Amino acid sequence: MIIDHREATLARQCGHPCLEQVRLGDVLAALSDPVRLSIMCALSDGEERAWGDFCEPVAKSTLSHHMKVLREAGLIVTRHEGTRCFVRRRDEVDEIYPDLVSTVLSLAHRERNAKEGA
Repeated sequence: MIIDHREATLARQCGHPCLEQVRLGDVLAALSDPVRLSIMCALSDGEERAWGDFCEPVAKSTLSHHMKVLREAGLIVTRHEGTRCFVRRRDEVDEIYPDLVSTVLSLAHRERNAKEGA
């Protein structure tokens, strides 16, 4: 695995924990909220998205809080480009907790599809 130290430094400056700092309790707590789970489902395809792309029924300040919780849990990476903010799923968490996030997201997708079909 190649480590880009510039990206690691930028990640720490933005409040992203190092991989060694990611804790199971924080990950599970972050995924326990329906809005944050919905955000993670939207990011499950691995693509980067602008904050404005999320259609969550919450105020901007509340969305910002949810993004902070996900970022501090080590689940997402954010980057700023001018006044815009972009976010993507942090796949490295799978190195610590193999299949945990993907399993939770798969179950969330299944539950959402069952509700829509009912």
